[in-house]
Amino acid sequence: MNVFYRAYARVFQGIFWVACHFLDFSEPKIIKGEGCLKELPKHLKEKNIESVLIVTDNVLFELGMLNDLFKALDKEGVKYSCYHKTVPNPTIDNIEEALEQYHKEGHKAIIAFGGGSSMDCAKGVGARVARPKTEVQKMRGVLKVLKKIPPFYAVPTTSGTGSETTLAAVITNAKTHEKYAINDPVLIPDYAVLDPVVTVKLPPHITSTTGMDALTHAVEAFIGSANTIKTKKMAISATKLIFKYLEKAYNNPTDIEARNEMQIAAYQAGVAFTRAYVGNVHAIAHSFGGYYHVPHGLANAVILPHVLRRYGKASYKKLAILAREVGMTGNSDKELANMFIDEIFAMNKRMNIPMYLEPYKAEDIDQMIKNAMKEANPLYPVPVIFNKEEFKEMYDIVCGLKK
Repeated sequence: MNVFYRAYARVFQGIFWVACHFLDFSEPKIIKGEGCLKELPKHLKEKNIESVLIVTDNVLFELGMLNDLFKALDKEGVKYSCYHKTVPNPTIDNIEEALEQYHKEGHKAIIAFGGGSSMDCAKGVGARVARPKTEVQKMRGVLKVLKKIPPFYAVPTTSGTGSETTLAAVITNAKTHEKYAINDPVLIPDYAVLDPVVTVKLPPHITSTTGMDALTHAVEAFIGSANTIKTKKMAISATKLIFKYLEKAYNNPTDIEARNEMQIAAYQAGVAFTRAYVGNVHAIAHSFGGYYHVPHGLANAVILPHVLRRYGKASYKKLAILAREVGMTGNSDKELANMFIDEIFAMNKRMNIPMYLEPYKAEDIDQMIKNAMKEANPLYPVPVIFNKEEFKEMYDIVCGLKK
């Protein structure tokens, strides 16, 4: 990658930043508070929505996490069916199966119940309803849907992905192992239902990794070059809340205050990166998800501090701002930035998140690098644009193969 390509990437990002001012980034309306999920069916009834597809995963379904919602829907006379085969990195097959169910049952709206995977699958269904003649693969990239999807309600059961706020659906092609995003403002949910109660029973490792996923969204959005006044404010607020409440939720799962604040943090981080974008952490994490089914939150949690360290002085100033916001003091931006990065490593350690990912397979790495470069460049407004050799170095670092 030469200097001319890097210059082209920066020009592309600048043009895209300007273009974003003409797109509709309206936030979802929020239904929030302890127990608010039970009020959703009344809302549907008021909106004359009488039949909905619920998209979730089998773990949540088998645990009975949706039973209260089912009962409330029955009470209000709202018809529903539940697609619960969504896998951790949702596939095109998931979308097509759920789409068939949507049409077969004559549904008119979609409820996504779960983490980012369920929401991504549901968004894919919405995109296919809007574009019935367009294959999922052909909607890859930016602004490939451009038609209104059915009424869409997002119920996050983790506090991390921010998918309840975003324009992105991340899909895996099970045949090629490639993981990519469909990005379009029409995929932003109409409503986000933020009920802390549904997160109380999360296993500790899900609480920790999804929380660090939210931190990744906030930090990558803030240190990028595509911010607005609002995205900076949201990213800072989310970072402060996560530093204050994530470990409280991890150590005391029934702490409703901590759970509620983490729901808000994930939402704010989602608002920030929807407009300001993410970066190289995500590009690398997606390849581990696509090839080895590494949960996205875990991958981001591990990769984040390593990439921040690699950015070096290019990110010192902005990381120092975040460090000050969470209460750190130091003599220079460099010192503060490294304190901030050290604390992310320490948070991971305290919550039993490993320092490294399992090593990649030698036969996969070239394509993984290509996929990461294709995702990141020229779109992501990162502090440092990585070339092939730099991505290879990062893969080695995050796998503990290079110090």
